[in-house]
Amino acid sequence: MATLGAITPYCVPLTTHDLLALGQRFGIDYRFPEASGHSSYVARGRVMEVEVAPTLRVTHSELDVLQPYASTSRRASPWFLSVILEGCIQVRLGHQSFQLQAGNAFSAHFNEQSGLDVFQPAPQRLRILNVSFLAPTAPCTFSPINVALPAKPMLHTWQVPQPLHQSLEAALASNESAERQRLLWQGLAFQLLAHGLPDECLERHSEEKAVSCPSGISHRDHQCLERLRQQLADSPHQDYRLAQLAKEAAMSSSSLRTKFQRCYGCSIFDYLRRCRLEHAKAYLRNGYSVQQAAHACGYGHATNFATAFKRAFGIAPHQLIKNR
Repeated sequence: MATLGAITPYCVPLTTHDLLALGQRFGIDYRFPEASGHSSYVARGRVMEVEVAPTLRVTHSELDVLQPYASTSRRASPWFLSVILEGCIQVRLGHQSFQLQAGNAFSAHFNEQSGLDVFQPAPQRLRILNVSFLAPTAPCTFSPINVALPAKPMLHTWQVPQPLHQSLEAALASNESAERQRLLWQGLAFQLLAHGLPDECLERHSEEKAVSCPSGISHRDHQCLERLRQQLADSPHQDYRLAQLAKEAAMSSSSLRTKFQRCYGCSIFDYLRRCRLEHAKAYLRNGYSVQQAAHACGYGHATNFATAFKRAFGIAPHQLIKNR
Protein backbone atom coordinates (compact mmCIF):
# COMPACT_ATOMS: atom_id res chain seq x y z
CA MET A 1 0.00 0.00 0.00
CA ALA A 2 1.41 3.40 -0.88
CA THR A 3 2.19 6.00 1.75
CA LEU A 4 -0.89 7.99 2.79
CA GLY A 5 -0.17 10.53 5.47
CA ALA A 6 1.05 8.46 8.42
CA ILE A 7 1.79 4.86 7.47
CA THR A 8 3.15 2.11 9.68
CA PRO A 9 4.48 -1.21 8.32
CA TYR A 10 4.80 -4.11 10.76
CA CYS A 11 7.53 -6.72 10.77
CA VAL A 12 7.65 -9.99 8.88
CA PRO A 13 7.11 -12.50 10.39
CA LEU A 14 4.78 -11.66 13.30
CA THR A 15 5.43 -13.28 16.67
CA THR A 16 3.26 -13.37 19.77
CA HIS A 17 5.46 -10.55 21.10
CA ASP A 18 4.77 -8.40 17.99
CA LEU A 19 1.00 -8.85 18.24
CA LEU A 20 0.97 -8.09 21.96
CA ALA A 21 2.84 -4.85 21.21
CA LEU A 22 0.28 -3.96 18.54
CA GLY A 23 -2.50 -4.77 20.99
CA GLN A 24 -1.17 -2.26 23.50
CA ARG A 25 -1.36 0.45 20.86
CA PHE A 26 -4.81 -0.36 19.51
CA GLY A 27 -6.51 -1.49 22.72
CA ILE A 28 -6.70 -5.17 21.64
CA ASP A 29 -6.21 -8.23 23.84
CA TYR A 30 -4.52 -11.03 21.85
CA ARG A 31 -4.63 -14.70 22.85
CA PHE A 32 -2.69 -17.64 21.40
CA PRO A 33 -4.25 -21.01 22.32
CA GLU A 34 -1.47 -23.07 20.73
CA ALA A 35 1.56 -20.81 21.30
CA SER A 36 4.67 -22.60 22.56
CA GLY A 37 6.47 -19.52 23.86
CA HIS A 38 6.37 -15.73 24.30
CA SER A 39 8.04 -15.10 20.93
CA SER A 40 6.74 -18.02 18.87
CA TYR A 41 5.72 -17.27 15.28
CA VAL A 42 2.02 -16.64 14.67
CA ALA A 43 1.96 -15.40 11.08
CA ARG A 44 4.15 -14.11 8.28
CA GLY A 45 3.31 -11.47 5.72
CA ARG A 46 2.65 -7.77 6.12
CA VAL A 47 0.31 -5.40 7.92
CA MET A 48 0.02 -1.78 6.77
CA GLU A 49 -1.84 0.72 8.94
CA VAL A 50 -2.69 4.11 7.44
CA GLU A 51 -4.16 7.25 8.98
CA VAL A 52 -6.11 8.57 6.00
CA ALA A 53 -7.62 11.39 8.08
CA PRO A 54 -7.87 12.22 11.80
CA THR A 55 -11.22 10.39 11.92
CA LEU A 56 -10.42 7.57 9.50
CA ARG A 57 -7.90 4.73 9.60
CA VAL A 58 -7.43 1.90 7.12
CA THR A 59 -5.52 -1.30 7.88
CA HIS A 60 -4.65 -3.97 5.31
CA SER A 61 -3.41 -7.37 6.55
CA GLU A 62 -1.90 -9.89 4.16
CA LEU A 63 -0.79 -12.91 6.20
CA ASP A 64 -0.03 -16.59 6.17
CA VAL A 65 -1.51 -17.59 9.54
CA LEU A 66 0.76 -20.25 11.06
CA GLN A 67 -1.12 -20.84 14.30
CA PRO A 68 -4.62 -19.81 15.42
CA TYR A 69 -5.05 -16.67 17.48
CA ALA A 70 -7.92 -14.67 18.96
CA SER A 71 -8.39 -11.01 19.74
CA THR A 72 -10.78 -8.83 21.72
CA SER A 73 -11.00 -5.13 20.80
CA ARG A 74 -11.58 -3.05 23.92
CA ARG A 75 -11.33 0.50 22.59
CA ALA A 76 -14.74 2.02 21.82
CA SER A 77 -15.48 2.52 18.12
CA PRO A 78 -18.42 4.47 16.65
CA TRP A 79 -18.13 2.23 13.56
CA PHE A 80 -15.62 -0.45 12.64
CA LEU A 81 -15.86 -2.21 9.24
CA SER A 82 -13.96 -5.27 8.08
CA VAL A 83 -13.85 -6.88 4.62
CA ILE A 84 -12.52 -10.43 4.21
CA LEU A 85 -10.64 -10.49 0.90
CA GLU A 86 -9.22 -14.00 1.32
CA GLY A 87 -9.49 -16.67 4.02
CA CYS A 88 -11.99 -16.92 6.87
CA ILE A 89 -12.54 -15.66 10.42
CA GLN A 90 -15.04 -16.04 13.26
CA VAL A 91 -16.44 -12.87 14.81
CA ARG A 92 -18.54 -12.41 17.94
CA LEU A 93 -20.10 -9.47 19.80
CA GLY A 94 -22.28 -10.24 22.79
CA HIS A 95 -24.70 -13.01 21.80
CA GLN A 96 -24.11 -12.52 18.06
CA SER A 97 -21.60 -14.84 16.39
CA PHE A 98 -20.75 -15.38 12.69
CA GLN A 99 -18.26 -17.26 10.56
CA LEU A 100 -17.18 -15.16 7.57
CA GLN A 101 -15.21 -15.95 4.41
CA ALA A 102 -13.92 -14.14 1.32
CA GLY A 103 -16.48 -11.64 0.01
CA ASN A 104 -18.16 -11.24 3.40
CA ALA A 105 -17.90 -8.14 5.58
CA PHE A 106 -19.12 -6.96 8.96
CA SER A 107 -19.87 -3.63 10.60
CA ALA A 108 -19.58 -3.25 14.37
CA HIS A 109 -20.41 -0.63 16.96
CA PHE A 110 -18.98 -1.49 20.37
CA ASN A 111 -17.58 -0.04 23.58
CA GLU A 112 -15.11 -0.91 26.34
CA GLN A 113 -17.68 -2.96 28.25
CA SER A 114 -18.65 -5.15 25.29
CA GLY A 115 -15.57 -5.96 23.22
CA LEU A 116 -15.44 -7.33 19.68
CA ASP A 117 -14.04 -10.89 19.53
CA VAL A 118 -12.34 -12.21 16.39
CA PHE A 119 -10.78 -15.68 15.89
CA GLN A 120 -8.37 -16.49 13.04
CA PRO A 121 -8.05 -20.24 12.31
CA ALA A 122 -4.80 -21.76 11.02
CA PRO A 123 -3.21 -22.62 8.72
CA GLN A 124 -4.62 -20.32 6.06
CA ARG A 125 -3.89 -17.38 3.76
CA LEU A 126 -5.72 -14.38 5.24
CA ARG A 127 -6.22 -10.96 3.68
CA ILE A 128 -8.43 -8.46 5.50
CA LEU A 129 -9.17 -4.75 5.05
CA ASN A 130 -10.27 -2.91 8.21
CA VAL A 131 -11.73 0.60 8.32
CA SER A 132 -12.02 2.43 11.65
CA PHE A 133 -14.16 5.55 11.89
CA LEU A 134 -13.15 7.61 14.93
CA ALA A 135 -14.88 10.39 16.82
CA PRO A 136 -14.10 13.77 15.16
CA THR A 137 -12.18 16.45 17.02
CA ALA A 138 -13.68 19.29 15.01
CA PRO A 139 -16.95 19.94 13.18
CA CYS A 140 -17.11 18.33 9.74
CA THR A 141 -19.60 18.05 6.91
CA PHE A 142 -20.16 14.35 7.49
CA SER A 143 -18.99 11.88 10.08
CA PRO A 144 -20.29 8.40 10.77
CA ILE A 145 -21.11 9.42 14.32
CA ASN A 146 -23.56 11.92 12.80
CA VAL A 147 -25.37 8.82 11.57
CA ALA A 148 -27.62 7.58 14.38
CA LEU A 149 -25.64 5.14 16.48
CA PRO A 150 -27.33 2.05 17.88
CA ALA A 151 -28.44 2.34 21.48
CA LYS A 152 -26.32 -0.73 22.30
CA PRO A 153 -23.40 -2.63 20.72
CA MET A 154 -24.24 -4.02 17.29
CA LEU A 155 -22.73 -6.54 14.87
CA HIS A 156 -24.04 -6.51 11.30
CA THR A 157 -22.83 -8.81 8.50
CA TRP A 158 -23.21 -8.12 4.78
CA GLN A 159 -21.96 -9.11 1.33
CA VAL A 160 -19.51 -6.85 -0.51
CA PRO A 161 -20.83 -5.95 -4.00
CA GLN A 162 -18.53 -7.29 -6.71
CA PRO A 163 -17.77 -3.86 -8.27
CA LEU A 164 -16.77 -2.51 -4.85
CA HIS A 165 -14.65 -5.60 -4.18
CA GLN A 166 -12.83 -5.00 -7.48
CA SER A 167 -12.30 -1.33 -6.59
CA LEU A 168 -10.74 -2.32 -3.25
CA GLU A 169 -8.34 -4.72 -4.93
CA ALA A 170 -7.42 -2.10 -7.51
CA ALA A 171 -6.73 0.48 -4.78
CA LEU A 172 -4.49 -1.96 -2.91
CA ALA A 173 -2.47 -2.52 -6.09
CA SER A 174 -2.40 1.14 -7.07
CA ASN A 175 0.84 3.08 -7.57
CA GLU A 176 -0.78 6.51 -7.61
CA SER A 177 0.68 9.44 -5.69
CA ALA A 178 0.14 9.64 -1.93
CA GLU A 179 -2.45 12.43 -2.21
CA ARG A 180 -4.46 10.58 -4.87
CA GLN A 181 -4.30 7.44 -2.74
CA ARG A 182 -5.57 9.36 0.27
CA LEU A 183 -8.56 10.69 -1.67
CA LEU A 184 -9.19 7.27 -3.17
CA TRP A 185 -9.32 5.59 0.23
CA GLN A 186 -11.58 8.26 1.67
CA GLY A 187 -14.06 7.59 -1.12
CA LEU A 188 -13.85 3.82 -0.77
CA ALA A 189 -14.24 4.00 3.01
CA PHE A 190 -17.50 5.91 2.70
CA GLN A 191 -18.70 3.50 0.02
CA LEU A 192 -18.08 0.69 2.48
CA LEU A 193 -19.97 2.63 5.14
CA ALA A 194 -22.90 3.18 2.77
CA HIS A 195 -23.17 -0.57 2.12
CA GLY A 196 -22.33 -1.64 5.66
CA LEU A 197 -24.64 0.46 7.82
CA PRO A 198 -27.74 -1.43 9.05
CA ASP A 199 -31.04 -0.14 7.66
CA GLU A 200 -32.36 0.75 11.11
CA CYS A 201 -29.48 3.17 11.68
CA LEU A 202 -30.09 4.95 8.38
CA GLU A 203 -33.83 5.13 9.07
CA ARG A 204 -33.23 6.57 12.53
CA HIS A 205 -30.78 9.08 11.07
CA SER A 206 -33.40 10.19 8.54
CA GLU A 207 -35.92 10.80 11.33
CA GLU A 208 -33.43 12.63 13.54
CA LYS A 209 -31.99 14.81 10.78
CA ALA A 210 -35.13 16.98 10.86
CA VAL A 211 -34.23 18.20 14.35
CA SER A 212 -30.43 17.71 14.01
CA CYS A 213 -30.28 15.89 17.35
CA PRO A 214 -29.25 12.32 18.17
CA SER A 215 -32.00 10.06 19.45
CA GLY A 216 -33.02 10.70 23.06
CA ILE A 217 -31.38 14.16 23.24
CA SER A 218 -33.43 17.33 23.21
CA HIS A 219 -32.60 20.24 20.93
CA ARG A 220 -31.64 22.33 23.97
CA ASP A 221 -29.29 19.63 25.33
CA HIS A 222 -27.75 19.14 21.89
CA GLN A 223 -26.94 22.86 21.71
CA CYS A 224 -25.34 22.75 25.18
CA LEU A 225 -23.30 19.68 24.25
CA GLU A 226 -22.11 21.25 21.01
CA ARG A 227 -21.00 24.42 22.84
CA LEU A 228 -19.16 22.26 25.34
CA ARG A 229 -17.54 20.13 22.62
CA GLN A 230 -16.39 23.27 20.80
CA GLN A 231 -14.90 24.62 24.03
CA LEU A 232 -12.90 21.41 24.52
CA ALA A 233 -11.72 21.47 20.90
CA ASP A 234 -10.67 25.14 21.05
CA SER A 235 -9.02 25.06 24.49
CA PRO A 236 -7.96 21.49 25.27
CA HIS A 237 -5.03 22.68 27.42
CA GLN A 238 -7.29 23.82 30.25
CA ASP A 239 -7.82 21.74 33.40
CA TYR A 240 -11.37 20.40 33.13
CA ARG A 241 -13.44 18.69 35.83
CA LEU A 242 -16.59 16.70 35.10
CA ALA A 243 -18.61 18.45 37.81
CA GLN A 244 -17.77 21.90 36.41
CA LEU A 245 -18.50 20.83 32.83
CA ALA A 246 -21.84 19.39 33.94
CA LYS A 247 -22.67 22.65 35.69
CA GLU A 248 -21.90 24.64 32.54
CA ALA A 249 -24.13 22.32 30.51
CA ALA A 250 -26.89 22.49 33.16
CA MET A 251 -26.89 18.70 33.52
CA SER A 252 -25.94 16.19 36.17
CA SER A 253 -22.53 14.56 35.80
CA SER A 254 -24.05 11.18 34.90
CA SER A 255 -26.40 12.78 32.36
CA LEU A 256 -23.51 14.66 30.74
CA ARG A 257 -21.45 11.46 30.45
CA THR A 258 -24.34 9.53 28.89
CA LYS A 259 -25.47 12.25 26.48
CA PHE A 260 -21.98 13.16 25.31
CA GLN A 261 -21.23 9.50 24.55
CA ARG A 262 -24.53 9.19 22.71
CA CYS A 263 -24.02 12.38 20.71
CA TYR A 264 -20.35 12.02 19.75
CA GLY A 265 -19.57 8.31 20.04
CA CYS A 266 -16.89 8.60 22.74
CA SER A 267 -16.55 9.66 26.36
CA ILE A 268 -16.03 13.33 27.12
CA PHE A 269 -12.48 12.79 28.39
CA ASP A 270 -11.54 10.49 25.51
CA TYR A 271 -12.60 13.35 23.24
CA LEU A 272 -10.56 15.85 25.28
CA ARG A 273 -7.52 13.57 25.12
CA ARG A 274 -7.82 13.30 21.35
CA CYS A 275 -8.11 17.10 21.03
CA ARG A 276 -5.02 17.60 23.18
CA LEU A 277 -2.99 15.14 21.15
CA GLU A 278 -4.10 16.63 17.82
CA HIS A 279 -3.00 20.06 19.08
CA ALA A 280 0.28 18.56 20.30
CA LYS A 281 0.93 17.01 16.88
CA ALA A 282 0.52 20.44 15.29
CA TYR A 283 2.87 22.00 17.88
CA LEU A 284 5.55 19.37 17.21
CA ARG A 285 5.32 19.92 13.46
CA ASN A 286 5.69 23.67 14.03
CA GLY A 287 8.96 23.41 15.95
CA TYR A 288 7.96 22.79 19.56
CA SER A 289 10.03 20.41 21.70
CA VAL A 290 8.35 17.38 23.29
CA GLN A 291 8.32 19.14 26.69
CA GLN A 292 6.86 22.32 25.22
CA ALA A 293 4.16 20.45 23.29
CA ALA A 294 3.24 18.44 26.39
CA HIS A 295 2.76 21.55 28.53
CA ALA A 296 1.03 23.50 25.76
CA CYS A 297 -1.70 20.88 25.41
CA GLY A 298 -2.29 20.31 29.11
CA TYR A 299 0.05 17.46 30.09
CA GLY A 300 2.00 17.96 33.29
CA HIS A 301 4.58 15.28 32.51
CA ALA A 302 6.30 14.70 29.19
CA THR A 303 6.51 10.94 29.87
CA ASN A 304 2.73 10.59 30.20
CA PHE A 305 2.31 12.71 27.10
CA ALA A 306 4.76 10.61 25.07
CA THR A 307 2.98 7.38 26.06
CA ALA A 308 -0.46 8.74 25.11
CA PHE A 309 0.87 10.21 21.87
CA LYS A 310 2.42 6.95 20.69
CA ARG A 311 -0.72 5.01 21.63
CA ALA A 312 -2.85 7.39 19.58
CA PHE A 313 -0.66 7.87 16.50
CA GLY A 314 1.72 4.90 16.49
CA ILE A 315 4.81 7.08 16.54
CA ALA A 316 6.73 8.63 19.44
CA PRO A 317 6.83 12.47 19.64
CA HIS A 318 10.61 12.57 19.21
CA GLN A 319 10.28 10.45 16.06
CA LEU A 320 7.81 12.94 14.63
CA ILE A 321 10.30 15.74 15.34
CA LYS A 322 13.04 13.72 13.69
CA ASN A 323 10.88 13.13 10.59
CA ARG A 324 9.97 16.81 10.50
